Amino acid sequence: MTDFLPYGRQSVTDDDIDAVVAALRGDWLTTGPQVAAFEADLSAWAGGAGVAAVTSGTAALHVAYAAAGVGPGDEVIVPPMTFVATASSAAALGARVVFADVVAETFTLDPAAVAASTTTRTRVVAAVDYAGHPADYDALRAALAGSDALLLADAAHSIGATYRGRPVGSLADLTTFSFFPTKNLTTAEGGAVATGDPELLKRARRFRNIGLVRERDEQRWPDEGGWHQEVHSFGLNYRLPDVLCALGRSQLRRLGDFLTRRAELVARYDEALAELPGVLTPGRRDWATPAWHLYPVRVLDGRRREVYDRMRAAGIGVQVNYIPAHWHPAFADLGYRRGSCPVAEAFYAQQLSLPLYPGLRDTDQDRVIDALAAALRGAPIRSAA
Repeated sequence: MTDFLPYGRQSVTDDDIDAVVAALRGDWLTTGPQVAAFEADLSAWAGGAGVAAVTSGTAALHVAYAAAGVGPGDEVIVPPMTFVATASSAAALGARVVFADVVAETFTLDPAAVAASTTTRTRVVAAVDYAGHPADYDALRAALAGSDALLLADAAHSIGATYRGRPVGSLADLTTFSFFPTKNLTTAEGGAVATGDPELLKRARRFRNIGLVRERDEQRWPDEGGWHQEVHSFGLNYRLPDVLCALGRSQLRRLGDFLTRRAELVARYDEALAELPGVLTPGRRDWATPAWHLYPVRVLDGRRREVYDRMRAAGIGVQVNYIPAHWHPAFADLGYRRGSCPVAEAFYAQQLSLPLYPGLRDTDQDRVIDALAAALRGAPIRSAA
């Protein structure tokens, strides 16, 4: 039987399992010491920014937008080449989502499109580090000159990446991470918000904890008793448990190795596919050191669906990342139309993610490369031994 090669997969070791078991045997399953320790460990990767751990990457976006004060009447600028949560979590707070196109080389948010889309109602501009390649944050800052809008980095793909020598997590007013199993490290489900602004961090931590105010000097009725807590503005329970934070801490100890192996696999793909007709390899800029969550190729001549179907049938789990966010019926029903972001939409028509994860063996990768070449030639795809 042919082994199925997914496009992404977690790497879990005995050390990870031992860390989770130790947390299960401890006194705290949630809201305990592993949470603060995980946040401190993450901060070291995020240039010293303060961190709030949350239950998912989507929760991180929701928390970050809430911390930024996003609400009805506000606009949030988002690229369409992203998982829909970058947009839907802002819409859930009542904001109007404005889709701005991407640049053709890295398919990250186009600063010129941001400048053209920014108004006095723009509250947040959310850049997405697509495939693990950082957006051009200096250019985005320049595009926002004269605006009060905050810059958010959706770094679901890019923890450990750098931009002009600076770590992701320190580049924007707010940064969000995702720790889903296919990402560069995992807590099973989980995410985090990072910021260098103490007030934004305070709001983020309060929102992820149901809005509870426990600080006596901020309470309206502080003398009620030692049990007293208040809610001044509504939040949600987005707390990441100690058990999952323990897994995250163990994973973070190997993040450098994960990133190194991903870079090795990307280099092998680059070399093997450089001269293959009918496909283009991903672009990158010399000012970035990507984290490479995805390896997104472009399949030319309208053959993406054919190649996808043939490789999937051969047990190779290629994926398409992503359906342009404004194409989803929830946005189409609000009046968003296809054709508004031509660069992103043209990329979507060609995009195909090849398997990329630290546990992918060279022999597995060679099988992917051979299968892609065979699919493009119209030849039979050889099964794995």
